[in-house]
Amino acid sequence: MKVLLCEDIKKLGWLGDVVEVKVGYARNYLLPQGLAKVATEGNIRAIAQEKAKRAEQRLKERRRIEKAVEAVNGAEAVLAAKANEQGVLFGSVTEAMIAANLRAQGFEVADEVIKLAEHIKQLGTHEVGLRFAEDLTATVRVVVVPEQAEEAPKEETQEQQA
Repeated sequence: MKVLLCEDIKKLGWLGDVVEVKVGYARNYLLPQGLAKVATEGNIRAIAQEKAKRAEQRLKERRRIEKAVEAVNGAEAVLAAKANEQGVLFGSVTEAMIAANLRAQGFEVADEVIKLAEHIKQLGTHEVGLRFAEDLTATVRVVVVPEQAEEAPKEETQEQQA
């Protein structure tokens, strides 16, 4: 069944596109949710202006993302975490922690663009990929250092008590 998309739908198409979908998908999901209309000439003409406006917005957004990718590519995030003597972390470094560190440095990075195969659980330097779009990726270096424990004041208080 051919439908005219009224919204951008991931992995299906953009607003104003005429796409071929299964009848059940159109009848049970797209049409009732208002995400698509039956593809008629009148509907296509009615949405043409909105389609052009949305295409321009996507182009501006794409340029902004390309600048963000260029800026963050090769950056370094230094994170402190508690670890034992062997360098194994108590817990792990997550995507959210890396994204927060990069945002603090002034980069435009959302939590969901950081792609870790698994959480970082060792001290040291790790290469982490960022995927902003299917074809826009960057790589950052994450350095995990041991958190400095404040044991010096505890020793002073013990000496003062003696």
